[in-house]
Amino acid sequence: MRVALFVPCYVDQINPEVGVSVVRVLRRLGVDVTYPEGQTCCGQPAFNSGFFDEARSVGRRFLDVFERERFDYIVCPSGSCTTMVSHYYPFIFKDLPDERERSETLGQRVREFSDFLVNVMGVKDLGARLEGRAVFHTGCHQRRELGVLEEPRELLASVDELELVGWENEELCCGFGGTFAVKMPDVSTAMADEKIKALQKSGADTLISGDSSCLMHLKGRLRRTGHDTRVLHLAQVLDSGKAG
Repeated sequence: MRVALFVPCYVDQINPEVGVSVVRVLRRLGVDVTYPEGQTCCGQPAFNSGFFDEARSVGRRFLDVFERERFDYIVCPSGSCTTMVSHYYPFIFKDLPDERERSETLGQRVREFSDFLVNVMGVKDLGARLEGRAVFHTGCHQRRELGVLEEPRELLASVDELELVGWENEELCCGFGGTFAVKMPDVSTAMADEKIKALQKSGADTLISGDSSCLMHLKGRLRRTGHDTRVLHLAQVLDSGKAG
């Protein structure tokens, strides 16, 4: 199987180790992973801010880069960015038939990381090991747009020495919301504090998510409020203590 790696901006600029873990996990499964040069932002920040012309411009770049070669799938370690390409590109190109068709065709092959592992590769146990007690935060796009809810938990259930526990109001947004955190900082902070209260009540020492943007937001608030909770992307957990 030949796969293109789609790296979100937050992974590229803030948590590149997440991208490295994704590649390691996929290669251990025998997947031929390629990083298409020239890829940039998917355009979600512009889209969320109402700058549709700018989002279309970035979207065209994305289509051009990922259409240069034929890949079976395009894998992304972010439910948010996966949603932008697979769900919202057809919307921003809705009045441009050729580009809409291109975006729909490409979007069918874009899969979020855990979705790809469980539903395409048919894998749930990657031989990972991580000692701790953890909660999993599902990003809003992954929950509400993609519906990828059980896949991350099925993968984490197979991690040796890791206890995955529930926490109150898990379905609530962490408060980041891209440009929302900039436009409404007080509300965003309050939402993060609610998540942190639930996290502390759960007794977990580790916070895991499939979106680096959510993790950045929550980790920043955790550190500002004096908490040393371990914060990890799902890919990093699956890449830990690997067998062999």
